[in-house]
Amino acid sequence: MCTVLYISVAAVLTGLVPASQIDIHAPVAEALSLVGFKWGAAIVAIGAVAGITGVLVVMMLGQIRVFFAMSRDQLLSPGLSKVHPTFGTPHRATILTGVAVAVLAAFFQIGEAADMTNIGTFFAFVLVSFGVMLLRYTKPDQARPFRLPFMPLVPILSIAACLYLMAGLPQATWIRFVVWTIIGILVYVGYGMKHSRLAVQAANRDSTNG
Repeated sequence: MCTVLYISVAAVLTGLVPASQIDIHAPVAEALSLVGFKWGAAIVAIGAVAGITGVLVVMMLGQIRVFFAMSRDQLLSPGLSKVHPTFGTPHRATILTGVAVAVLAAFFQIGEAADMTNIGTFFAFVLVSFGVMLLRYTKPDQARPFRLPFMPLVPILSIAACLYLMAGLPQATWIRFVVWTIIGILVYVGYGMKHSRLAVQAANRDSTNG
């Protein structure tokens, strides 16, 4: 249904104004404004701001849980998995995420934040699609409540579609994405690789066997 709605909106937009005049950061509002529907553009713009705000809040909540899970697996400092004694929430991860988002919001426009969210999401989908193919061949007997049909065509098409959409993002977004990826790799190599729960378990097995 989402795919049909998106395609329908795109068809209407390109019918209203030429594709070269569509603003990718506010396509519907700008298209309505260009054809003279100022009041309609204002309503759509307000809805878009509310929608983007909701998405960013959900992303923040998700990031808090990612920090919590990584800390619990000892890929990050154990302090981030501490739970508040009264509210039962990962308060340290929440404070860290809130401060980081507030600082970034002071230096980046909402369109740039949306582009960073998009490229990160697309790259995560690429990794998931690749992981589906890898696990199907490395662990073919793994219990799977749902088996993806048309292997490996669907994951390959998914990877190709995500890479195509990533290629259309601005160069500045790619630079930020590469920088953040390098920072993440350095954190993993410098801390997570040595302190992770799997690494500790492997070290304990080696010491026991030795």
